[in-house]
Amino acid sequence: MHELGVVFHIIDDVTEVGRENDLASVESVTLQLGTVSAVIPELLTNCWDWAVKKTDLLKTAQLVIEPIEAVTFCEDCKKTYDTIAHGKICPHCGSAHTYLLQGNEFLIKEIAGTPNA
Repeated sequence: MHELGVVFHIIDDVTEVGRENDLASVESVTLQLGTVSAVIPELLTNCWDWAVKKTDLLKTAQLVIEPIEAVTFCEDCKKTYDTIAHGKICPHCGSAHTYLLQGNEFLIKEIAGTPNA
């Protein structure tokens, strides 16, 4: 399960940002997660809930996941379509000359915290 490693990486990044911004605590972290990013949201959340309890800064922080739908572009007919529903083959023209426009993202969008007094 690589989600635990991903969570540790997020915690490290958020901890660094928290120190740079003199935060006393972090209440929430919002992630934008592509639907074909190879990260399973439920596993990520479970790992998060376990791992943050072992930190000082993020001990009670909630993880908010905003999904980004996967969209593919067809180079032949110049149309976009739902990647999950149709895969690599364009449903409009049958071409395999396609590429993913969005849906593979994994981004920290927002960190909400309380500053030190």
